Amino acid sequence: MEYHLAQNPMKRDCAVPLVSTHIPYSSLPKSVVSSCCKMIYICRDAKDAFVSLWHFIAELERSRNLEPLSLEEAFELFCNGISSYGPYWEHVLGYWRASLEFPEKVLFLTYEEMKKDTAAHVKKLAEFMGCSFTLEEEEEGEVQKIVSMCSFDKLSNLEVNKNGTRSLDTLIAVKNRAYFRKGEIGDWKNNLTPEMGARLDGIMEQKLKGSGLKLPR
Repeated sequence: MEYHLAQNPMKRDCAVPLVSTHIPYSSLPKSVVSSCCKMIYICRDAKDAFVSLWHFIAELERSRNLEPLSLEEAFELFCNGISSYGPYWEHVLGYWRASLEFPEKVLFLTYEEMKKDTAAHVKKLAEFMGCSFTLEEEEEGEVQKIVSMCSFDKLSNLEVNKNGTRSLDTLIAVKNRAYFRKGEIGDWKNNLTPEMGARLDGIMEQKLKGSGLKLPR
């Protein structure tokens, strides 16, 4: 929404009623918040989120012949709430609170829970969107077919995602493979020290205190 549609709303394919965004809930257009559209928010453990973001941005910078920030520099900024879409904890809390206030409109999910039981979450998504699976569809394995079709291995090995490119705007062209790194839980351990992990855990615990939200670690 903040790239293609912000530049030209006519680019939207009305036959596909889906729009993706990283915009914080507090910054969404009023026309979106007050509409009857449904929002599905997916977050993950802050440590893995940071590592994923750092690798992605570094890939973009290198593709433009720029030197990316070191992991240590980027981590310090992240811990201080300096990130592309604002402090990570505020981003998460914005949608968490919205999901409590408007449960029929905002579905809050975590990547870790989805990985743990993907089939259950496919059914949960379908129910939230008002198109629950019938008993017959479940017995015929439709849920598992969707899980397989949308798996990390399946999507990352599609030709368009191995060799294709998309433009975020007129200046930034991104190789699709940049969106598919590992898709693993806990990969932060291969990038951050235990001390860095503990520091970010402490920040998140403090920032989420009293919200009722506990993110998986």
